[in-house]
Amino acid sequence: MRKLIVLLLFSHVVSPVKHSLKYFLTATSGVPNFPEFVGAAMVDEVQVGYCDSNIKTAEPKQDWMKRLIKDDPQHLEWYALKCLGNQQVFRANIDSLKQRLNQTGGSHILQRMNGCEWDDETGEIVGFNQYGYDGEDFIALDLQTLTWIAPKPQALITKLRWDTEKARLEYNKNYYIHKCPEWLKKYVHYGKSFLRRTEFPSVSLLQKTPSSPVSCHATGFYPDRAMMFWRKDGEELYEDVEHGEILSNHDGSFQMSIELKLSSVPPEDWRRYECVFQLSGVKDDIVTELNKAVIRTNWVSSSDFPAVAVIGGVAGLLLLPAVGIAAFFIWSRNCQGFQLVNRILNSTE
Repeated sequence: MRKLIVLLLFSHVVSPVKHSLKYFLTATSGVPNFPEFVGAAMVDEVQVGYCDSNIKTAEPKQDWMKRLIKDDPQHLEWYALKCLGNQQVFRANIDSLKQRLNQTGGSHILQRMNGCEWDDETGEIVGFNQYGYDGEDFIALDLQTLTWIAPKPQALITKLRWDTEKARLEYNKNYYIHKCPEWLKKYVHYGKSFLRRTEFPSVSLLQKTPSSPVSCHATGFYPDRAMMFWRKDGEELYEDVEHGEILSNHDGSFQMSIELKLSSVPPEDWRRYECVFQLSGVKDDIVTELNKAVIRTNWVSSSDFPAVAVIGGVAGLLLLPAVGIAAFFIWSRNCQGFQLVNRILNSTE
């Protein structure tokens, strides 16, 4: 069965057919050292544009996007105006929500993720527009019925008001079904050499302390359609294994990790374990044997204290890309809503 699943996955992604254009907008109140408004545009999970309330303009983030802007300067002007306009709207909305919910202080975050997905094989178009507040889903647009869905009682007032705005609903329908896919197709055309490339990862074994799980960490791969698993004696393991989600790096590549608990495994049996990384469209797997000699760690005994200057940055290497992404990609990549925003809220307490 597993071989069948892998085969189906690879047959689907050898020639990618699904593309996405997503916008992440975030407004904050009471969050220190963070812009009051941040916007980011993503094509196939790659950041292509950025704006915030500090720089007060929109900036392309990929060379191929810069070529598009050079060919069509009005494109950037549209994004700059949208950035400024959304900043004002989001500021008013977050102030209104705070007043409605009797929130006089603290840190608060309002977010929107909207955009579209396009299947260039079937032609299927899927549009989406959804909001979150303080780490929870707040309201979302149903493009089939052209009504708003309010999962929280606090959003009912907003739903009732927005449902009456028929002109706005029709604009949304036209934008997500026609204009958004049109722009997405244009972006994919300009960035096809970048978006259809294949990059192999660097794979490392990491461990915080001798008693901690061993993490198999792959970074620098592209595309993001990849799998990792631990196996013992050639068989995949499902117990004592924890999968991490795929995260974006600042350069447009991706990283992921999978942990293996070894507390009950005798040292002489370590050689029976190996980490397997599979990248879509690539025939050969990257296999890393569990070898204590190659594990990188932050832990040192008191007698080895000077070594801290050499290996103390291992954890930092993993955190730096994630910190850069967390600044605006608050929405979780695996569609778990706005839960990641809680990390920012908690860090300000």
